[in-house]
Amino acid sequence: MNKAYRQGQILRLIGTRAIRTQEELARELRRLGIRATQVTLSRDIRELGLVKTPEGYRQIGPAAGGPKLAQLAAEFLHEVRAAQNLVVLKTAPGHANTVAVALDRENWPEIVGTVAGDDTILVVSPDARTARRVRDKLLQLLAGTT
Repeated sequence: MNKAYRQGQILRLIGTRAIRTQEELARELRRLGIRATQVTLSRDIRELGLVKTPEGYRQIGPAAGGPKLAQLAAEFLHEVRAAQNLVVLKTAPGHANTVAVALDRENWPEIVGTVAGDDTILVVSPDARTARRVRDKLLQLLAGTT
């Protein structure tokens, strides 16, 4: 596994459960088939800007920053449509990636993943009902920013 993949899995793990020690983190990564030494984990934790809190590791470094989804949606999001288990978002040209990154950072449990082009974002949900919930949530977000 490469570094970017490993660090992505670390962020996913700390976002979904309380990981309080490097040993717990190493164990969870091993369950995913990722082997990492204590030195590697220490470096990853530092590079990702993770800090220990009573709830476990959390990211507070620069990667957690950036414009908020509500702000970007209000400015660049033009259309939100559900299609089966997918939600298609139309943005101003050149802004799909920025909006998709902000959406990914929200870590909505209803979203499996996103793919961004120039002015279109494909949001993948596990099923059609969940996709409609994502659509409604995005439309509510837009309604709250107008």
